[in-house]
Amino acid sequence: MGYLFSADAFNSLLAELKTRYKIFAPKIYRGKGRTAGTDLVAYGEAGELAEIAFDRKTAFSPKEIIFPVNQTMFYFTKEEFQENLPPKEDKDMIIFLRACDINGIERMDAILLQNGPYRDVYYEKLRGKARFFLIACDQSWESCFCVSTGSNRTENYSVYVREENGQVFCLVKDRDFEEIFSKYGRPADVEPRFIEENKIRVRLPEEIDQRVFGHKLWEEYAARCSACGRCTVCCPTCTCFTIQDIFYRDNPDCGERRRVWASCLIDGFTDMAAGVSFRAGYGERLRFRAMHKAADFKKRFGLFMCVGCGRCDDACPEYISFSKCLNRLSEIMGEVGQR
Repeated sequence: MGYLFSADAFNSLLAELKTRYKIFAPKIYRGKGRTAGTDLVAYGEAGELAEIAFDRKTAFSPKEIIFPVNQTMFYFTKEEFQENLPPKEDKDMIIFLRACDINGIERMDAILLQNGPYRDVYYEKLRGKARFFLIACDQSWESCFCVSTGSNRTENYSVYVREENGQVFCLVKDRDFEEIFSKYGRPADVEPRFIEENKIRVRLPEEIDQRVFGHKLWEEYAARCSACGRCTVCCPTCTCFTIQDIFYRDNPDCGERRRVWASCLIDGFTDMAAGVSFRAGYGERLRFRAMHKAADFKKRFGLFMCVGCGRCDDACPEYISFSKCLNRLSEIMGEVGQR
């Protein structure tokens, strides 16, 4: 059912929703950007229409809401341990996000919930509390290529939301929200809008094999990459983490085990016993990331892992473009296939 809201009516709706849910949405943090005098667009708790940045692209994906950067898994003493799972009485969450990010979370679901016999219970508990409010994309940003990856559309949402000139159009799919939306909005015909064309077009490599491993492309990237890991931090589908045991200073027999985001690009990620380290070269690390996004994940789950949000291109201080890397891989496979 579709509804139309005035700004005041939508704020009243949000106020009632906040009594039942934590609401997360893109917000503008003035002067908090990575360079002086710039703004940061990132996710945070929101309670009013004016707080939600419908027309801005976030620097980071919303994955940290359900997959925290730093998460305590359990507490321990010498004799016992206690898991740190979210309590059942915690509120559920509403997350305002775009189609590419919903597709990104579906990739995370595959990795953390469907990747073998064991499910990630820490992720599962938070993921089960999330409801998605799909933000209409009325524009494609410079680095987006979601149409090429097929991530510009989704049906996995509870409510579709589009803001126009201070009014809000909503399409409610989840019956759990029907009553409260009908309370504040008036019926209207609402059809979801999706981006149909990006400025960047990517030709996805249909098949990639080990013939690309020795290509000079990776040497070119090795000369530029600084292994900072920014591309993986902002990526909506990267889920690598490391484990840290923290011992309390006032009682070394007690502590907690945390998992913390990690990156296949940074030094030490592949360190093993006896000082062995795989992929020491930066080009090798970029190759691993590209192959995982473009080939390995698809072989296992049938989906292209990258969702074309373009955040990695935005974040890279060396201006390494993943969309151009994918196009190069397609060209390379075309070349080796003709030999």
